[in-house]
Amino acid sequence: MVRVRFAPSPTGYLHVGGLRTALYSELFARKHGGVLILRIEDTDQARTVAGGIENIIRTLAWAGVKIDEGPFLDQQGELRQKGDFKPYIQSQRLGIYQEQVQTLLAAGLAYRCFCCAERLSEMREQQKVDGGRTMYDRHCRDLSPAEIAAEIAKGSPSVIRLKVPLGGTTSWEDMIRGHIEVANDQLDDQVLLKSDGFPTYHLANVVDDHLMGITHVIRGEEWCPSTPKHILLYRAFSWSQPEFAHLPLLLNPDRSKLSKRQGDVAVEDYQAKGYLSETLINFIALLGWNPSGNREIYTKEELIAEFDLTKVNKGGAVFDLQKLDW
Repeated sequence: MVRVRFAPSPTGYLHVGGLRTALYSELFARKHGGVLILRIEDTDQARTVAGGIENIIRTLAWAGVKIDEGPFLDQQGELRQKGDFKPYIQSQRLGIYQEQVQTLLAAGLAYRCFCCAERLSEMREQQKVDGGRTMYDRHCRDLSPAEIAAEIAKGSPSVIRLKVPLGGTTSWEDMIRGHIEVANDQLDDQVLLKSDGFPTYHLANVVDDHLMGITHVIRGEEWCPSTPKHILLYRAFSWSQPEFAHLPLLLNPDRSKLSKRQGDVAVEDYQAKGYLSETLINFIALLGWNPSGNREIYTKEELIAEFDLTKVNKGGAVFDLQKLDW
């Protein structure tokens, strides 16, 4: 069965780009008789906003995006969760990530890094001076068991990094962008688990997508550079990877990346201004994808019947307010 997820971070309002990702995920799931999951990615606690989860749920409900599994609000407005893979809020899954990363350490596919913030800062500054890439220099990659034990005994804080292969390439067939291949020597030994026990986006994303049975990952093109890191993680865990589809950016009329400086970017702004949810959904659905024919207005059922991820454009889509108002 097709299983897709919309996985926002509760950092404030829901961006119109996020709504498009949720909508395309829903259209794809319904077209293939699948399931849409809402998962909350709140591992970056510094950016998490109180009430952010509830706001996402209310905004998706207003927009008519129907969630099959994940957090929801009951009739009293209390936050609940439904589905077989609870919890769907990442900050409630810390033990799962910590357990999974231990398997990588035991297999020699990840390592403890004891480098302090000062050393990492000096390293990056020197790399800039040298004109090279700013990436971790693998200083702790080959520490001996005795050296690691000594650091732990001293109480030195550490993160856990993935041992990225030193040679070769990582590639995938993107459902929208086709063949993408990246040299492994261009990839950092990414941090998987931070010193506070919280996972990074990369670890939590891959672990949850696997454990929740996600078959297709639909997300914005800004996550394309993360995909080879995720594929390497799937391989390290010996897990099958999902299909990936990276949606084009939404652009301002001057073709710069859509930003609040040139207009409203929050779905809630359009809701407050009195736009009908059906109107906004119809408009957003056609940002980067065109059904057959040259119509401008479709029902949700027609969008589901027509939707084809492989026909989503690679280039950015202009968010033209004049067209929405028309």
